[in-house]
Amino acid sequence: MEEFLEFTRRADVFSFPLLMFLLKVAAIVAMIVALLVLIYDRFVQRENQLLINYPLIGRLRYFFYLIRDPMRQYFGDEKFYESFDKVKWVYDAAEGRALLASFSPGQPIATGIFGLKNASRVLNEEEVDRRFWVTFGEVCETPFRSRSIIGRSAMSDGAISPEATRAFAKGAYLGGFPINTGEGSLTTNFFYTHRCDPRGQKWFEYYEGTWFAKSLYYLFGFFFNDVAAVDLYRALVLPKKEAETFLFDRKHMACFRVDWSRPLSDFPETVLEDLPDIVFQIGSGLYGVRDGKGEFDEVRYEKVMRFCRMSEIKLAQGAKQTGGKLLAVKVTDAIAYYRGVEPHEDLFSPDRFPYYDSVAALFDFLGKLKTLSGKPAGIKLVISSREGIDPIVEEIRVRVESGSQAYPDFLTIDGGDGGSGAAPLETMMRVGLPIQEAIHIADRALRDAGVREKVKLIGSEKVLTPDDVVVLKALGADLVGIARGFMMSAGCIRARECSGAGGRHCPVGLATQDRRRRASFLVEQKSRHIARYHERLVDGVVGLLAVMGKHSIDEVERSDLFYKDPDGYIYDDIEDYFRSRLHLSGRRR
Repeated sequence: MEEFLEFTRRADVFSFPLLMFLLKVAAIVAMIVALLVLIYDRFVQRENQLLINYPLIGRLRYFFYLIRDPMRQYFGDEKFYESFDKVKWVYDAAEGRALLASFSPGQPIATGIFGLKNASRVLNEEEVDRRFWVTFGEVCETPFRSRSIIGRSAMSDGAISPEATRAFAKGAYLGGFPINTGEGSLTTNFFYTHRCDPRGQKWFEYYEGTWFAKSLYYLFGFFFNDVAAVDLYRALVLPKKEAETFLFDRKHMACFRVDWSRPLSDFPETVLEDLPDIVFQIGSGLYGVRDGKGEFDEVRYEKVMRFCRMSEIKLAQGAKQTGGKLLAVKVTDAIAYYRGVEPHEDLFSPDRFPYYDSVAALFDFLGKLKTLSGKPAGIKLVISSREGIDPIVEEIRVRVESGSQAYPDFLTIDGGDGGSGAAPLETMMRVGLPIQEAIHIADRALRDAGVREKVKLIGSEKVLTPDDVVVLKALGADLVGIARGFMMSAGCIRARECSGAGGRHCPVGLATQDRRRRASFLVEQKSRHIARYHERLVDGVVGLLAVMGKHSIDEVERSDLFYKDPDGYIYDDIEDYFRSRLHLSGRRR
């Protein structure tokens, strides 16, 4: 102790001449740079009047703007979701950490909230049926039975990185839940879990490297990592512009992708067992199923559906009721190949689906999809009023009563607060009802028309945790779609740089086509996190069902909910809440 005290007394006599010299040089350089910036701002530039009046200091404004979005989530209360606890739950669930809270939620819930009614006699979790199955298109030649009531909502390969698509594909395969392709087509990356057979699968095209390429692959794998080795191998074996459209099979040391030029007879009759359950989405651009003139290609669609469980026509999504928007920085050679467009140019899809001249015409096209594939097909839309969905429901009733199958097997209802990688701010903020009200309207409209048993409902918007899933199920959703929750389970930090505008990119390599950032994305690790997030969601739903006294998810209904508004007023009957909140025009409610 005496030695330490002696050291502190003598500390002021120690000197670091080199360090002090470097600090002085740095200070002088900083002063010179500041002086030059001041002169430039005040006397040279004439593009920013703030900097003319307040040189140097005015630049702090733009610096704080720069860090505001990435840093906002780390300070203050959560504003977008009910509580930051829900956001943290997603990260903890994906990474396998404990999911128990202590003392209280991290912040009071300032908005109204749907509550779940508990039973006086609760169940043990082992008494709850964990078979969360839902069947789509019971009357179709090949119905689809989802093994989960939770699915990953639409995300296009292109809007997210190839590595992220592979992680989601494997996560969905491991977790046993459906995955929607988004409007960017069925790309090679959705086949990530498939183990190819070059001798027995005619629908793939294969390229195998020389002994030299194989030797370099093993060498790089030994000294660096497998990802770098695969990238090198593909670069040696494939043309540069096509390299990213191929996957690598280690067993056969072959690069492969679907050869869409092969005849339909070469494609498998049933979906490959080692693929996830894929829902193929068709947007207004018809990407992945268009011919050289941009028209719908029936044969190509049939080929695509040999790998998919059902189809979805995208009319709109919650954040934008326009066509998809992909900036040129994301339209790489690979993305252009998948979508049949020119690379490195902005890609904005038409606002209206090309075969939606009328509801009847849309249903006729949808009936064609069902006939070609023999599988279920539905539509995705946004609801802003009862009048917006009534014509669709009425046409379903007419088709059902006439014995026609040319009607949607499901409706995907996206809430107005749904997210997007790139959308106009005005539509993101102002268009569409929240999902709770929207799913209520859709369910009620179908019941009023007597066709509810014919049409399944998928609901999506801001779903993160098990309670969100149960609430939507009680309100009428047969399957719950999740996008942002799965994004966060894959490493998204909500930096809101998804679009790639202004030269800024997703910092974790998830929603970008920037090669440097993509190289950091850990596909295998994130696929496990994605599957684990789904598993913990299911565990949480089972726990809530036990508390509610429900033996099966199918027993959950509206009467199991109550609503508490921000002033503390309680609606024990949820129908009273909707009657007070939704002042719907017309006689039907």
